[in-house]
Amino acid sequence: KGRGKMKRFSLKMCNFVAKNENIAMKHNIYFKAAQNMSEIGDGSIDLVVTSPPYPMIEMWDGIMAKQNPEIQDAFDSKDPKMAFELMHKELDKVWQECWRVLKDGSFLCINIGDATRTVNGEFALYNNNTRIIQTCEKLGFINLPNILWRKATNAPNKFMGSGMLPCGAYVTLEHEWILIFRKGGKRIYKTADAKESRRDSSFFWEERNVWFSDVWEIKGVKQNINKAPSRERNASYPLEIPYRLINMYSQKGDVVLDPFMGLGTTAIAAIINERNSVGYEIDPLLKPLLKDILSSIDISQANAFLYNRYKKHVDFVEERLKQKKEVKYDNEKLNCKVMTSQETDLVFHYLKSISLIKENGELSFGASYFLDRKIEDMPPTEQGSLFYSE
Repeated sequence: KGRGKMKRFSLKMCNFVAKNENIAMKHNIYFKAAQNMSEIGDGSIDLVVTSPPYPMIEMWDGIMAKQNPEIQDAFDSKDPKMAFELMHKELDKVWQECWRVLKDGSFLCINIGDATRTVNGEFALYNNNTRIIQTCEKLGFINLPNILWRKATNAPNKFMGSGMLPCGAYVTLEHEWILIFRKGGKRIYKTADAKESRRDSSFFWEERNVWFSDVWEIKGVKQNINKAPSRERNASYPLEIPYRLINMYSQKGDVVLDPFMGLGTTAIAAIINERNSVGYEIDPLLKPLLKDILSSIDISQANAFLYNRYKKHVDFVEERLKQKKEVKYDNEKLNCKVMTSQETDLVFHYLKSISLIKENGELSFGASYFLDRKIEDMPPTEQGSLFYSE
Protein backbone atom coordinates (compact mmCIF):
# COMPACT_ATOMS: atom_id res chain seq x y z
CA LYS A 1 0.00 0.00 0.00
CA GLY A 2 1.29 3.44 -0.94
CA ARG A 3 4.48 2.01 -2.46
CA GLY A 4 5.77 3.52 -5.68
CA LYS A 5 8.78 2.82 -7.86
CA MET A 6 10.83 5.74 -6.48
CA LYS A 7 13.16 5.31 -3.53
CA ARG A 8 11.33 6.19 -0.33
CA PHE A 9 12.47 8.54 2.38
CA SER A 10 12.43 6.66 5.67
CA LEU A 11 13.92 6.90 9.14
CA LYS A 12 16.36 4.11 8.27
CA MET A 13 17.89 6.43 5.69
CA CYS A 14 18.33 9.20 8.27
CA ASN A 15 20.13 7.98 11.35
CA PHE A 16 23.50 7.37 9.74
CA VAL A 17 26.72 7.87 11.74
CA ALA A 18 29.84 9.59 10.42
CA LYS A 19 33.25 7.91 10.65
CA ASN A 20 34.23 10.10 13.60
CA GLU A 21 31.16 8.74 15.42
CA ASN A 22 29.53 12.15 15.72
CA ILE A 23 25.76 11.87 15.41
CA ALA A 24 24.43 12.96 12.04
CA MET A 25 21.04 13.76 10.55
CA LYS A 26 19.81 13.78 6.97
CA HIS A 27 17.80 16.45 5.16
CA ASN A 28 16.16 15.83 1.75
CA ILE A 29 14.39 18.33 -0.50
CA TYR A 30 12.23 17.27 -3.46
CA PHE A 31 11.26 19.77 -6.15
CA LYS A 32 7.68 18.92 -7.03
CA ALA A 33 4.14 19.57 -5.86
CA ALA A 34 3.31 18.12 -2.45
CA GLN A 35 -0.11 16.85 -3.56
CA ASN A 36 1.74 13.59 -4.31
CA MET A 37 4.58 12.83 -1.90
CA SER A 38 5.27 9.40 -3.37
CA GLU A 39 8.88 9.49 -2.16
CA ILE A 40 7.66 9.08 1.44
CA GLY A 41 6.37 5.79 2.79
CA ASP A 42 3.17 5.40 4.78
CA GLY A 43 3.51 6.14 8.48
CA SER A 44 7.16 7.23 8.33
CA ILE A 45 6.99 10.90 9.41
CA ASP A 46 7.05 12.06 13.04
CA LEU A 47 5.98 15.68 12.62
CA VAL A 48 4.74 18.08 9.93
CA VAL A 49 5.54 21.79 10.37
CA THR A 50 4.58 24.01 7.47
CA SER A 51 3.14 27.27 6.21
CA PRO A 52 1.27 26.86 2.91
CA PRO A 53 0.35 29.53 0.36
CA TYR A 54 -2.55 31.51 1.85
CA PRO A 55 -5.67 31.29 -0.35
CA MET A 56 -7.03 34.68 -1.40
CA ILE A 57 -3.72 36.45 -0.73
CA GLU A 58 -2.96 37.92 -4.14
CA MET A 59 0.75 37.06 -4.19
CA TRP A 60 -0.20 33.35 -4.35
CA ASP A 61 -2.85 33.58 -7.10
CA GLY A 62 -0.46 32.60 -9.89
CA ILE A 63 1.13 29.58 -8.26
CA MET A 64 -2.27 28.30 -7.10
CA ALA A 65 -3.81 28.79 -10.55
CA LYS A 66 -1.02 26.67 -12.05
CA GLN A 67 -2.29 23.77 -9.94
CA ASN A 68 -5.83 24.23 -11.25
CA PRO A 69 -6.66 26.67 -14.10
CA GLU A 70 -10.26 26.83 -12.86
CA ILE A 71 -8.98 29.08 -10.06
CA GLN A 72 -8.09 31.79 -12.55
CA ASP A 73 -11.41 31.22 -14.33
CA ALA A 74 -13.20 31.89 -11.03
CA PHE A 75 -11.36 35.19 -10.59
CA ASP A 76 -12.09 36.15 -14.20
CA SER A 77 -15.77 35.40 -13.52
CA LYS A 78 -15.71 37.61 -10.41
CA ASP A 79 -16.53 34.60 -8.20
CA PRO A 80 -14.19 34.90 -5.18
CA LYS A 81 -15.98 32.23 -3.13
CA MET A 82 -15.40 29.68 -5.87
CA ALA A 83 -11.74 30.72 -6.17
CA PHE A 84 -11.35 30.36 -2.40
CA GLU A 85 -12.84 26.86 -2.43
CA LEU A 86 -10.81 25.69 -5.42
CA MET A 87 -7.59 26.91 -3.81
CA HIS A 88 -8.38 24.97 -0.67
CA LYS A 89 -9.19 21.85 -2.66
CA GLU A 90 -5.55 21.88 -3.79
CA LEU A 91 -4.39 22.23 -0.19
CA ASP A 92 -6.78 19.43 0.81
CA LYS A 93 -4.73 17.02 -1.29
CA VAL A 94 -1.61 17.94 0.69
CA TRP A 95 -3.33 17.45 4.07
CA GLN A 96 -4.53 14.04 2.86
CA GLU A 97 -0.93 13.11 2.00
CA CYS A 98 0.17 14.34 5.43
CA TRP A 99 -2.36 11.99 7.00
CA ARG A 100 -0.91 9.11 4.99
CA VAL A 101 2.75 9.70 5.80
CA LEU A 102 2.39 10.60 9.49
CA LYS A 103 2.81 7.96 12.15
CA ASP A 104 0.03 7.35 14.66
CA GLY A 105 0.43 9.74 17.57
CA SER A 106 2.29 12.32 15.45
CA PHE A 107 1.44 15.98 14.94
CA LEU A 108 0.55 18.29 12.06
CA CYS A 109 1.28 22.00 12.68
CA ILE A 110 0.06 24.51 10.09
CA ASN A 111 0.84 28.23 10.15
CA ILE A 112 -1.92 29.97 8.20
CA GLY A 113 -3.30 33.48 8.02
CA ASP A 114 -6.83 34.50 7.13
CA ALA A 115 -7.21 36.80 4.14
CA THR A 116 -9.02 40.03 3.39
CA ARG A 117 -9.66 41.03 -0.18
CA THR A 118 -11.80 43.34 -2.29
CA VAL A 119 -13.47 41.67 -5.27
CA ASN A 120 -16.27 43.34 -7.28
CA GLY A 121 -15.94 46.32 -4.96
CA GLU A 122 -16.84 44.12 -1.97
CA PHE A 123 -14.36 43.87 0.91
CA ALA A 124 -14.56 40.53 2.76
CA LEU A 125 -12.74 38.17 5.12
CA TYR A 126 -11.81 34.67 3.93
CA ASN A 127 -11.37 32.25 6.85
CA ASN A 128 -8.49 30.03 5.82
CA ASN A 129 -8.03 28.59 9.29
CA THR A 130 -11.65 27.41 9.55
CA ARG A 131 -11.56 25.79 6.12
CA ILE A 132 -8.35 23.86 6.93
CA ILE A 133 -9.71 22.68 10.29
CA GLN A 134 -12.83 21.32 8.58
CA THR A 135 -10.78 19.31 6.09
CA CYS A 136 -8.30 17.95 8.62
CA GLU A 137 -11.05 16.83 10.97
CA LYS A 138 -12.80 15.05 8.09
CA LEU A 139 -9.53 13.21 7.38
CA GLY A 140 -9.46 12.00 10.97
CA PHE A 141 -7.07 14.44 12.62
CA ILE A 142 -7.83 15.55 16.17
CA ASN A 143 -7.73 19.36 16.46
CA LEU A 144 -5.95 20.34 19.67
CA PRO A 145 -5.84 23.88 21.15
CA ASN A 146 -4.46 26.20 18.50
CA ILE A 147 -1.97 29.06 18.85
CA LEU A 148 -2.49 32.69 17.89
CA TRP A 149 0.71 34.20 16.51
CA ARG A 150 0.37 37.92 17.16
CA LYS A 151 2.52 40.01 14.84
CA ALA A 152 2.46 43.43 16.48
CA THR A 153 3.02 46.40 14.22
CA ASN A 154 3.33 50.12 14.94
CA ALA A 155 2.72 51.19 11.36
CA PRO A 156 0.50 54.32 11.38
CA ASN A 157 -1.25 53.30 8.14
CA LYS A 158 -2.17 49.76 9.21
CA PHE A 159 -5.89 50.49 9.56
CA MET A 160 -8.27 49.87 6.65
CA GLY A 161 -11.30 51.88 5.68
CA SER A 162 -12.48 55.41 6.35
CA GLY A 163 -10.14 56.36 9.18
CA MET A 164 -11.91 58.18 12.03
CA LEU A 165 -15.46 57.96 10.64
CA PRO A 166 -17.85 55.32 12.05
CA CYS A 167 -19.31 52.41 10.08
CA GLY A 168 -16.63 52.47 7.40
CA ALA A 169 -13.39 51.17 8.93
CA TYR A 170 -12.31 47.54 9.30
CA VAL A 171 -10.52 45.69 12.05
CA THR A 172 -6.91 44.99 11.07
CA LEU A 173 -5.66 41.41 11.09
CA GLU A 174 -2.60 41.41 13.34
CA HIS A 175 -2.39 37.70 13.98
CA GLU A 176 -2.03 34.40 12.18
CA TRP A 177 -2.93 30.90 13.29
CA ILE A 178 -0.78 27.93 14.17
CA LEU A 179 -3.19 25.02 13.90
CA ILE A 180 -2.29 21.91 15.92
CA PHE A 181 -3.54 18.46 14.93
CA ARG A 182 -2.69 14.95 16.08
CA LYS A 183 -3.17 11.72 14.16
CA GLY A 184 -4.74 9.25 16.54
CA GLY A 185 -4.01 8.94 20.25
CA LYS A 186 -0.94 9.88 22.24
CA ARG A 187 2.47 8.65 21.07
CA ILE A 188 3.49 5.38 22.72
CA TYR A 189 7.06 4.82 23.93
CA LYS A 190 7.61 1.07 24.01
CA THR A 191 11.40 0.73 24.24
CA ALA A 192 13.99 1.99 26.70
CA ASP A 193 15.80 3.81 23.88
CA ALA A 194 12.62 5.64 22.86
CA LYS A 195 11.97 6.69 26.45
CA GLU A 196 15.58 7.85 26.86
CA SER A 197 15.40 9.88 23.64
CA ARG A 198 12.24 11.53 24.87
CA ARG A 199 13.93 12.60 28.12
CA ASP A 200 17.01 13.83 26.22
CA SER A 201 14.64 16.02 24.16
CA SER A 202 12.82 17.66 27.04
CA PHE A 203 12.61 21.43 27.42
CA PHE A 204 13.17 23.82 30.29
CA TRP A 205 10.32 24.58 32.69
CA GLU A 206 10.30 28.27 31.81
CA GLU A 207 10.28 27.44 28.08
CA ARG A 208 7.23 25.26 28.60
CA ASN A 209 5.42 28.17 30.25
CA VAL A 210 5.96 30.36 27.16
CA TRP A 211 5.73 27.80 24.36
CA PHE A 212 2.49 26.21 25.54
CA SER A 213 0.66 29.50 25.86
CA ASP A 214 -2.03 29.99 23.19
CA VAL A 215 -0.71 33.45 22.23
CA TRP A 216 2.79 33.89 20.78
CA GLU A 217 4.23 37.38 20.41
CA ILE A 218 6.93 36.90 17.79
CA LYS A 219 8.08 39.58 15.41
CA GLY A 220 7.47 38.74 11.75
CA VAL A 221 10.17 38.66 9.10
CA LYS A 222 10.44 40.84 6.02
CA GLN A 223 8.94 39.22 2.98
CA ASN A 224 10.89 40.97 0.20
CA ILE A 225 13.78 38.85 -1.08
CA ASN A 226 16.00 39.91 -3.93
CA LYS A 227 17.51 36.48 -4.48
CA ALA A 228 14.29 34.58 -5.21
CA PRO A 229 14.25 34.32 -9.02
CA SER A 230 10.55 33.57 -9.45
CA ARG A 231 8.78 35.40 -6.61
CA GLU A 232 8.54 39.08 -5.79
CA ARG A 233 7.78 38.17 -2.18
CA ASN A 234 8.35 35.22 0.08
CA ALA A 235 6.17 34.21 3.03
CA SER A 236 8.84 32.68 5.26
CA TYR A 237 7.95 32.55 8.92
CA PRO A 238 10.48 33.41 11.66
CA LEU A 239 12.88 30.64 12.69
CA GLU A 240 11.51 30.81 16.23
CA ILE A 241 8.16 29.33 15.14
CA PRO A 242 9.37 25.99 13.67
CA TYR A 243 12.10 25.89 16.34
CA ARG A 244 9.49 25.91 19.10
CA LEU A 245 7.10 23.51 17.35
CA ILE A 246 9.83 20.95 16.63
CA ASN A 247 10.87 21.02 20.29
CA MET A 248 7.28 20.75 21.47
CA TYR A 249 6.05 17.93 19.25
CA SER A 250 9.04 15.74 18.34
CA GLN A 251 12.25 14.35 19.78
CA LYS A 252 15.85 13.97 18.64
CA GLY A 253 16.28 11.76 15.59
CA ASP A 254 12.66 12.21 14.45
CA VAL A 255 11.79 13.08 10.84
CA VAL A 256 10.14 16.47 10.27
CA LEU A 257 8.26 17.14 7.02
CA ASP A 258 7.57 20.52 5.41
CA PRO A 259 5.46 20.13 2.24
CA PHE A 260 5.83 23.85 1.43
CA MET A 261 9.59 24.33 1.79
CA GLY A 262 10.05 27.92 0.63
CA LEU A 263 13.46 29.11 1.84
CA GLY A 264 14.03 26.15 4.15
CA THR A 265 13.25 27.69 7.54
CA THR A 266 11.76 24.43 8.85
CA ALA A 267 14.83 22.48 7.70
CA ILE A 268 17.13 24.95 9.47
CA ALA A 269 15.13 24.58 12.69
CA ALA A 270 15.32 20.78 12.33
CA ILE A 271 19.11 20.98 11.88
CA ILE A 272 19.52 23.06 15.05
CA ASN A 273 17.26 20.67 16.96
CA GLU A 274 19.05 17.46 15.88
CA ARG A 275 16.13 16.16 13.82
CA ASN A 276 16.02 14.80 10.28
CA SER A 277 13.88 16.57 7.72
CA VAL A 278 12.29 16.18 4.32
CA GLY A 279 10.76 18.99 2.31
CA TYR A 280 8.89 19.67 -0.91
CA GLU A 281 9.19 22.84 -2.99
CA ILE A 282 7.04 23.30 -6.08
CA ASP A 283 9.19 26.07 -7.54
CA PRO A 284 12.29 24.56 -9.22
CA LEU A 285 13.83 28.02 -9.60
CA LEU A 286 14.34 28.08 -5.83
CA LYS A 287 16.66 25.07 -6.00
CA PRO A 288 19.93 27.06 -6.39
CA LEU A 289 18.88 29.40 -3.57
CA LEU A 290 17.98 26.53 -1.22
CA LYS A 291 21.25 24.82 -2.07
CA ASP A 292 23.13 28.00 -1.22
CA ILE A 293 21.21 28.65 2.01
CA LEU A 294 21.64 25.14 3.45
CA SER A 295 25.19 24.63 2.15
CA SER A 296 26.41 27.84 3.75
CA ILE A 297 24.71 27.69 7.13
CA ASP A 298 26.58 29.86 9.60
CA ILE A 299 27.77 27.26 12.11
CA SER A 300 28.80 29.85 14.69
CA GLN A 301 25.43 31.60 14.63
CA ALA A 302 23.55 28.30 14.79
CA ASN A 303 25.57 27.35 17.84
CA ALA A 304 25.11 30.81 19.33
CA PHE A 305 21.37 30.15 19.05
CA LEU A 306 21.83 27.02 21.18
CA TYR A 307 24.22 28.70 23.61
CA ASN A 308 21.77 31.57 24.12
CA ARG A 309 19.08 29.03 24.99
CA TYR A 310 21.37 27.60 27.66
CA LYS A 311 22.45 31.07 28.89
CA LYS A 312 18.84 32.25 29.19
CA HIS A 313 18.12 29.25 31.39
CA VAL A 314 21.18 29.87 33.57
CA ASP A 315 20.13 33.51 33.98
CA PHE A 316 16.62 32.37 34.89
CA VAL A 317 17.99 30.04 37.58
CA GLU A 318 20.29 32.73 39.00
CA GLU A 319 17.46 35.23 39.20
CA ARG A 320 15.21 32.69 40.90
CA LEU A 321 17.88 31.84 43.47
CA LYS A 322 18.40 35.55 44.18
CA GLN A 323 14.72 35.73 45.02
CA LYS A 324 15.21 32.85 47.50
CA LYS A 325 13.02 30.57 45.38
CA GLU A 326 13.68 26.87 45.11
CA VAL A 327 15.38 25.15 42.17
CA LYS A 328 15.45 21.53 43.26
CA TYR A 329 17.14 19.43 40.58
CA ASP A 330 20.50 19.12 38.82
CA ASN A 331 21.14 18.48 35.13
CA GLU A 332 24.64 17.01 35.02
CA LYS A 333 24.74 16.88 31.21
CA LEU A 334 24.30 20.65 30.93
CA ASN A 335 25.95 21.40 34.27
CA CYS A 336 23.07 23.51 35.56
CA LYS A 337 20.16 23.38 37.95
CA VAL A 338 16.62 22.75 36.65
CA MET A 339 13.12 23.05 38.05
CA THR A 340 11.79 19.51 37.55
CA SER A 341 13.03 15.93 37.39
CA GLN A 342 11.88 15.71 33.76
CA GLU A 343 14.59 18.23 32.78
CA THR A 344 17.51 16.36 34.34
CA ASP A 345 18.38 14.44 31.14
CA LEU A 346 17.89 17.32 28.70
CA VAL A 347 20.91 17.75 26.45
CA PHE A 348 21.67 19.47 23.17
CA HIS A 349 24.77 19.38 21.01
CA TYR A 350 26.58 21.98 18.98
CA LEU A 351 26.43 21.71 15.21
CA LYS A 352 29.75 20.59 13.74
CA SER A 353 29.14 20.60 9.99
CA ILE A 354 26.52 20.49 7.27
CA SER A 355 27.38 19.25 3.80
CA LEU A 356 25.73 18.54 0.48
CA ILE A 357 25.50 14.77 0.05
CA LYS A 358 23.62 14.49 -3.22
CA GLU A 359 22.36 16.77 -5.96
CA ASN A 360 20.29 15.58 -8.89
CA GLY A 361 16.53 15.97 -9.07
CA GLU A 362 16.62 16.53 -5.33
CA LEU A 363 18.96 18.00 -2.72
CA SER A 364 20.28 15.95 0.18
CA PHE A 365 22.31 17.31 3.10
CA GLY A 366 23.97 15.74 6.12
CA ALA A 367 24.42 17.51 9.47
CA SER A 368 26.82 16.31 12.17
CA TYR A 369 27.22 17.42 15.79
CA PHE A 370 29.81 17.59 18.56
CA LEU A 371 29.12 14.93 21.18
CA ASP A 372 32.02 15.67 23.49
CA ARG A 373 31.85 19.47 23.76
CA LYS A 374 30.28 20.94 26.89
CA ILE A 375 27.46 23.38 26.25
CA GLU A 376 29.24 26.12 28.21
CA ASP A 377 32.20 25.85 25.80
CA MET A 378 31.26 27.59 22.56
CA PRO A 379 32.69 25.83 19.47
CA PRO A 380 35.23 27.48 17.17
CA THR A 381 33.92 30.10 14.76
CA GLU A 382 32.78 28.82 11.37
CA GLN A 383 31.70 30.71 8.28
CA GLY A 384 28.33 30.66 6.58
CA SER A 385 24.95 32.36 6.39
CA LEU A 386 22.32 30.80 8.64
CA PHE A 387 20.73 34.13 9.50
CA TYR A 388 20.54 36.67 6.72
CA SER A 389 19.29 40.22 7.19
CA GLU A 390 17.64 42.53 4.69
